[in-house]
Formats: sequence, structure tokens, C-alpha cells
Amino acid sequence: MKSYSDLIEQTFYFPTAEFKVEKNQLQFHDVNLMEIIKEYGTPLKLTYLPKISENIQYAKKIFNQAIEKQKYEGSYTYCYCTKSSHFQFVLEEGLKNDIHLETSSAYDIPIIRHLHASGHFSKEKMVVCNGYKRPLYRQYISDLINDGFKNTIPVLDNLNEIDYYQEHVNGEFKVGIRIASDEEPNFAFYTSRLGIRYNDIVSLYNDAIKDTNAKLKMLHFFINTGIKDTAYYWSELSRFIYKYCELKKVCPELDTVDIGGGFPIKNSLHHEYDYEYMAEQIISNIQWICQKNHVPVPNIVTEFGSFTVGESGASIYSVLDQKLQNDKELWYMMDGSFITHLPDVWGLNHKFILLPVNHWDNMFHRVNIGGLTCDSMDYYDSEAHIGEVFLPTIENEETLYFGFFHTGAYQESLGGYGGIQHCLIPAPKHVIIDKSEDGEITSRLFAPEQESDQMMKILGYSKG
Repeated sequence: MKSYSDLIEQTFYFPTAEFKVEKNQLQFHDVNLMEIIKEYGTPLKLTYLPKISENIQYAKKIFNQAIEKQKYEGSYTYCYCTKSSHFQFVLEEGLKNDIHLETSSAYDIPIIRHLHASGHFSKEKMVVCNGYKRPLYRQYISDLINDGFKNTIPVLDNLNEIDYYQEHVNGEFKVGIRIASDEEPNFAFYTSRLGIRYNDIVSLYNDAIKDTNAKLKMLHFFINTGIKDTAYYWSELSRFIYKYCELKKVCPELDTVDIGGGFPIKNSLHHEYDYEYMAEQIISNIQWICQKNHVPVPNIVTEFGSFTVGESGASIYSVLDQKLQNDKELWYMMDGSFITHLPDVWGLNHKFILLPVNHWDNMFHRVNIGGLTCDSMDYYDSEAHIGEVFLPTIENEETLYFGFFHTGAYQESLGGYGGIQHCLIPAPKHVIIDKSEDGEITSRLFAPEQESDQMMKILGYSKG
């Protein structure tokens, strides 16, 4: 039987830009993961900060190249969706790259103010405020605009939302409209619950926005699939741009489209996606439709959340035990939980890149990975590229470490970071990894593993 290293090298183009193996141990962006494990132990989550800047710069480059190549007369703006990861270290790393922010909740606004107070975010930056807004969110948005954040743009999600801003914002302000796009054909509903119907867009502008202190600057588009080369995506994008052209003819100040739903991230070593082609096609399609309708092309805003932060993250575990439950089902029991640590695995059947950290020279076999909770759904048994999971064999005296990679988006917030989780499984420690200009790798502990005292306080057993 061949080694695990042979299996991977024969199945994929390996090593990759992110992964390589030295002395039978995995390196992630040249980070020696076994050294991190020896210093901090498992389970742990890590964030490799330089990957955030790398992806931002790459997206900005390919969109600006497409604009230059096609002589597109609009500009390009990169927005980060804070809901993907609200951590301070993520926002501060992203903002090194001259980006703007998109919010989803009232409690995003204090983050904006903190970033401004600390010198990371200027009042001239764009703040795109999305979501169905409760009263406090609308109040915070209005206060932000009144305090001089003039490029804050509340994106209207219902017909009556505009009334609050017109009453509470001093002077002129910018506003956007989110269009209720059609869901993909296999979805439970035909039209998104979010946004305003296509047929109501022009009348909303004429009846409630035109000749008021609100200036409609942006039309917003979002579909759940993200930017994919499918008939569904191109059909919805074209329909959206035709509506932009219709609205532009009656609303001269409209000059921007916001394309929500970002680029996909790699969930397999076999990932194939032509980012440059997609950027060029987006620019080309928008330009062609606008020329056909004799209107100026819009400035383009993209909202990238997972693409910004997802590939910076990894979750590292060890095998606590191996259990053969019948003749053929071998379980590797790990020191963590999918339900609490990687909820997209459990809730959405999402796949991440799974690779062992050590023992690459050992033989391999098929396994199921079991989490620590008592729930029967706390398991992982298939990869994105095949219907099975293979990991190195281990003897009783050996400890296998393995990682799920590109887990940097959504998992902490969906799993209830720092709160109460299923079976009181603690949140793992979190390690931040950075690289200096001279290539030196540094690490620091952002947060230790959650302790029982924190849980006892949340549950009301401890008032301290």
C-alpha cells in the first residue's frame, strides 16, 4: 500500500501555492504547523493575516485590469462584508489595502466608529448599510451620517425605510436600493425575501426619493450563489443592469451598482475557477448593456466577504482515539466538534480542504471523523472532490494532527464564539500568524480556549 503522500501527489497537482510538505509535515503558507501545535496545542484556530491582503489585492488587480482592457469608463471599489468575520485583526488587516466596508446590523456601527477613532477608517470611506433594519440600526446609520460619514449609504430593503432617514438625517444624504432578485431554480422560494421588487423600483424613486434630501446613488444586487459562470448568474446580472439603465434615465444622480455575492473560495485541492475571466465578463456584460441602452456605465462596487477572509483560516485538531464500530466503519475521534467549531459542515454540508499535519509517510485508509458532542450529526465523512475521507494510518503510540483549511469566514459567528455551545464544548484557542517584510513568521495567542467560568456566568451560575 502506498503512503498518504503518494495518494495526494497522484490525485492532485501538489504541492500548491498554499500547501507543501517538508519532512513529512504539512506547511500552510510556509508556516510550520507542527511548531504551532507544539507551542499552543489543539484544538486551535489560526488566522494567517497576509492571505487577507493577498486576496484583496488580487481582486482589485483583476477588476482594474479588466476595466483598462475594455476601456470601461467607470471605477471599481472593493467592499468587505463585515458579517464574514467581525474580528478586529481581520478588519485592521483588510483596511491596510484601501477598502471600504459593508454592514448588516446595528452593532456594526460601533465597530465603524472604533476603527475611525483608532485611525484605521476615515470618514471619507464608503459604508454600505445592508439588511432589514430595526429602529436602532436606522438610528445608528442616521447618527453616522450626521457625524460626517457622508459616504455612508443606507441600502433600502423595504418601501418605507426611506422615511426615517429623511426625517432624521440633516441635509442631503446618499441612499441605495436593493433589488429583490430571483432565487436559483432549486430554492424553496421564487424571489428573495430581501430587497424591493423590480416593478416597485422606479415608482419608489419617483414617489419617495426624487426632489428630497435623499440622493439615489446606488442600485444593489445580491444572489446567494455568489459570482459563478452559470446561466442563472448571467441572467440575473443582466436583468439587474437593464433595471439600472431604466432607472438611470429618470435618476441622473444614480451612478453606482453594487454586485453582492462574492467570488468563491477554494474548498478542494482540485478547485478550478477562472477569476480573471469572470471579472472581464462582468465588466463586458455591464458595458454592453449600458451601450445598448445609451446610458453611461456605472461605477462598480463588489462585496467580498468569504473571499476576503475565508482562505486565511484553518482549524487544527488531533485524533483522540480510533474506534472500529463494525466490520468497516473506522472512526477517528477528534478533540473538537463540527457542530460548534465548523457549523457550515453540519448545517450546510459544506466541505473544507482536509489534510493531515503529520505522518504523511504513513499508509492511508478510509475513515470517518467524529466530533465530541453527543449529536449523531457531528461527523465528517466525505470530501468535495470524492465521496470518502482518507487519512494516514496510525499506531496506538502515534498522535495524528489534521486540519480543515480555508475556514476563516462565518464559522466563529455561526458557532457562537465565546458563548454557550452544544454539550458545552468550549471555543478553541485562536492563534494569529503574521509575516514581516523580511519573511519572518510570527504568532501570538489571540484568545485562550474558553473556560468553564465564562460559561457558568452566561448560564447564571456565577455572578462574578
